[in-house]
Amino acid sequence: MPIKGLFVFFLISWMVSGEAFSQKKFKVTEAKQAVAVDKSHFYVINNSTVQKYTKNDGKLVQSWDGSAQGIKHLNSGVVIKGKLYCANSNYPEIPMASSVEIFDAKTLQHIGNHSFGINNHGSLTWIDQKDGFWYIGFAHYGGKEASEGRDVRWTSLAKYSSDWKEVESWVFPENIIALFTPKSNSGGAFGKDGLLYMTGHDRPEIYVMRIPTQGFTLEHIRTIPVAIHGQGIAIDRFIKDKLVVYGINRAERTVVVEEIK
Repeated sequence: MPIKGLFVFFLISWMVSGEAFSQKKFKVTEAKQAVAVDKSHFYVINNSTVQKYTKNDGKLVQSWDGSAQGIKHLNSGVVIKGKLYCANSNYPEIPMASSVEIFDAKTLQHIGNHSFGINNHGSLTWIDQKDGFWYIGFAHYGGKEASEGRDVRWTSLAKYSSDWKEVESWVFPENIIALFTPKSNSGGAFGKDGLLYMTGHDRPEIYVMRIPTQGFTLEHIRTIPVAIHGQGIAIDRFIKDKLVVYGINRAERTVVVEEIK
């Protein structure tokens, strides 16, 4: 895959619906699926490829292409302790199959894999870790992409132990399912407040959710309008006292860095 340049697009601040934003955009042709982030770099994830860029000036450092290994649909990623964990699926094929692909974030060398194969939950779209547990978003879709009669209502969040044993799972409330439809939950990440910040496929919104203390349905706390248009997102946990989210605007082919107050 040819290496392409990256350029800062613009930096602005404004107020929308009572929410304050500071925003920076990078023009990236390959920005189609998701972004992951660590202390010094961000990682643009697109189906079969991962590209690593410097956060301060957008310089392309490394790239990885897994098409020869049969990687067709990387959905999102998260960097944890020097490793980049990417959610991978066979979308739009049925039956749905998924895996986690693991990279050394420093070198982008592929170093591991955990396969879910065909599982009851659906198609793996995002992954994060909290308190030693994995939290994984599994998607179901509407229309012709529905799997075995299961539509978007079957989309769920599952919790796994550190060695990939399922612990528990939750469903989404009806109003969020309606916003996901006809696609599904594409991204998610834990904020420092312990809440989940989640996205659909296209809408310029982030849905703030809480894991319930009773029952099986995630609690919708609020909806935040953003310049990120769905897809996979990442929260920059190296910035103190600020909530900074990385995502993409697929139509513009841009990586969006957005502070939410």
